[in-house]
Amino acid sequence: MSRVDHCSQLHLSRKRLLQLGGIGAMGLTLPGLLHAEKNLGSGVPVKSCIFIHQYGGLSQLDSWDMKPNAPQEVRGPYKPIKTATPGFQICELMPRLAKLSEQYAVIRSMTHKQSDHKKANSMLLAGREQPAIDDPSFGAMVAKLRPSSASIPDHVWLQKFGGGAAPPDHTYLTGGRLGAAYAPMLIGEKHDDNPASAQFRVRAFDSPKDLSKEQLQNRLDLLKSAQRLSPVANSPEFESFEIHQQRSFDLLYGKEAKKAFDIEREGEKVRDRYGRNPLGQNLLLARRLIESGVRLVNVAAWTGLAAGEKFVSVETWDMHGNADVGIFENGWNGLPFALPRTDQAVATLLEDLKDRGLLDTTLVVLVGEFGRTPKISKGAKRIGRNHWPNCYSAMIAGAGIQGGSVYGESDKQAAYVKSNPVTLEDFTATLFAAMNINPASPLGLDGFTSPASTGNPIKALF
Repeated sequence: MSRVDHCSQLHLSRKRLLQLGGIGAMGLTLPGLLHAEKNLGSGVPVKSCIFIHQYGGLSQLDSWDMKPNAPQEVRGPYKPIKTATPGFQICELMPRLAKLSEQYAVIRSMTHKQSDHKKANSMLLAGREQPAIDDPSFGAMVAKLRPSSASIPDHVWLQKFGGGAAPPDHTYLTGGRLGAAYAPMLIGEKHDDNPASAQFRVRAFDSPKDLSKEQLQNRLDLLKSAQRLSPVANSPEFESFEIHQQRSFDLLYGKEAKKAFDIEREGEKVRDRYGRNPLGQNLLLARRLIESGVRLVNVAAWTGLAAGEKFVSVETWDMHGNADVGIFENGWNGLPFALPRTDQAVATLLEDLKDRGLLDTTLVVLVGEFGRTPKISKGAKRIGRNHWPNCYSAMIAGAGIQGGSVYGESDKQAAYVKSNPVTLEDFTATLFAAMNINPASPLGLDGFTSPASTGNPIKALF
């Protein structure tokens, strides 16, 4: 068989080349191409991720890492309860997740040194303690390394960060140096632009005025022809722009994506199970998107407003006591309001994914940019806990993660790591590994440099 015949039998599509990390743009020879194909592994299942951001920073002491023997000003008012895992306890405000402990793992030794919201969020998004200004987010990297084969976005972001603590848009709403093709599709520009609102509508599918489908297709074809005459036609920048154009057209006129985003197709009982609040309905939408082929969905854990409250910010978990709601008060910025709603929504998500056979191939991540101070203090208006990056907790589930496990240990006041510290690099490398993506996958323009993560996966969690 000739080399040409062998090449024709490979049937390597453009999508497959992208799954191999952009090697088409590198101009590799056939042996190099086959080597890359072998490394990917034909029997390795492709996995997806729902990444839930507890924007503002959840208190580890009032959730996953309680210290009932600490002084009152440290331990707070809540009691720990037993979970389905012997010896593992969590906060009484999370009874449903307590029953599902065999489905997730908790890391109690997350740590870094940055207590500023904007900077810490940028670090979490990039998975690096020293991110560059053009570093792509975790979602953008996943979209690049494991693009979806469906006619649907690879990467979707539900509920935009808002308020003074928000990181810059470029850290998560663009593809960074990877290009616009790997930016997320944003749903939820404003706090009330979510599926819990009666006025919610996905506007991304609105067609341009005064332009028919045929006219847009003709323009797209003409632009592609002109691009191919350009000397940069084989560059990564061209690849990114071309994918971005085609995806935009497919979204406007395809049917798959519109169905996936139509949460009204869900029954009332299912919607009630998740909770009729922004987080509950966004997680239900996230499940629909994953089921339809979206590779990664980021969800800001905005749990909504209590009755009679006016909107302040989507920073639900920034519980200083500065927003006229104390950390232990029943309002939008208090644990008695936010944590039970999160318990309901996340527990339902885990149950739903498992019932649909999706939990083994869907990674679920629940984490904030840092934790809260061990000592309770008086904020500007109410009692709260301040920023604390030295030691905090994260929950991860599905995609081969060992359920019913606790990794790492904090000291007696959950102030500092006692054993097995987990850096942002190691945390992100663990997420990549759970998704069957090599953390060392090169993302530099030369195809050899800039690994997706410089960390080491936590083997004990698998």
